[in-house]
Amino acid sequence: MAVTSMSTSSIRDFQKYNTMSRTFFAVSYLVVAGGGGGIRAGSNAYYRGGGGGGAGGYRSSVSGEDSGGGASAENPLALGGIYTITVGAGGAEGTEGANSVFASVTSLGGGEGAASGAGGNGGSGGGGGHKNGGVHGDGTAGQGYDGGDGEIGDNDTGGGGGGAGGVGENAGNASEAADGGPGVDSSIAGSSVGRAGGGSNPFGSGSDGGGSGRADNGNANTGGGGSGEIGGNNLSAGAGGSGVVIFSLPTQAIVTFSGGVTQTSATVGVNRVYTVTETDPGSTVTIG
Repeated sequence: MAVTSMSTSSIRDFQKYNTMSRTFFAVSYLVVAGGGGGIRAGSNAYYRGGGGGGAGGYRSSVSGEDSGGGASAENPLALGGIYTITVGAGGAEGTEGANSVFASVTSLGGGEGAASGAGGNGGSGGGGGHKNGGVHGDGTAGQGYDGGDGEIGDNDTGGGGGGAGGVGENAGNASEAADGGPGVDSSIAGSSVGRAGGGSNPFGSGSDGGGSGRADNGNANTGGGGSGEIGGNNLSAGAGGSGVVIFSLPTQAIVTFSGGVTQTSATVGVNRVYTVTETDPGSTVTIG
């Protein structure tokens, strides 16, 4: 005989039993958002440079390591069930990066570099423009640092994009570099890798996945910002690098992904580490 109704108390009892019977695992994570795009200086601004893009937000719960913006590691998550997982895309020229999401953790996309005015706000801030009050974009506490200010003058350039590990450099004149801010190192997957560096202006250098020199893209799956470009040509500035989601949990946990998820896994000590490099909209991960 089919059951067509249940009392409110029965439903509560079933939900309570379902929650109590589920196994939860301690999960460490690194969630890096997409980096912001750099920008080209105005079409008539020969030998002037646009600002670099800010790195994607960087959040980590790995013991002994750092989150972005000088913050300590966050607390691991206790997970058992179905959760959203999103790898944020890098921003095209002059646009912010996209957010990355893992369960309740969201890292914000990096701010875009500016040719005129202020750099974009984001996980890390974009470099300010080369005219019209080119102040830096702001980073987000616990995720990244501010970008650098642009130089306002006859031979002016944009600032470097902020990184997860430090501010972007302020610009001088056209012969002076403005480097992108450094990223942060993590050994969550076994070996130390630097990620989420800011993009430089066209005369500076980037690191830890950030674009370096003229019109250089941020590295894929690092959340690095794209570098700026000089004006007076048809070259686009560097795009931001895509983000990444990495998580580690005991090997006995069963982990499955929905369609459209690109990932690899490896055993590191007593844990299994999953590195997710691409997702479709609405992607999920099931942990049980």
